[in-house]
Amino acid sequence: MHPNDPQVRLHAIVKGRVQGVGFRMFVLETARNFQLTGWVRNRWNGDVEVVAEGSRPFLEEFLSKLRIGPPAAYVTNVEFEWQQPSGEFKRFDVRATG
Repeated sequence: MHPNDPQVRLHAIVKGRVQGVGFRMFVLETARNFQLTGWVRNRWNGDVEVVAEGSRPFLEEFLSKLRIGPPAAYVTNVEFEWQQPSGEFKRFDVRATG
């Protein structure tokens, strides 16, 4: 991947046993390894929400990792959509539950 690859945004909702299993830390580490910016947070309904920006090839690999998760997780579904990037993020962070 080249630094000049077009940037895109991935918005994903991960469903299954994804809270209390280290999922957010897994997402944080994986996103940083792929040089993505954005955030991850738990949702009140038990899902995990992810917003990430970066090159499409990196985001596609990242999405494949979200479908698996860490060893203690059990992912049943990942709903996602591609969006226009905002460029508002400087790094990847864990946000408060929302």
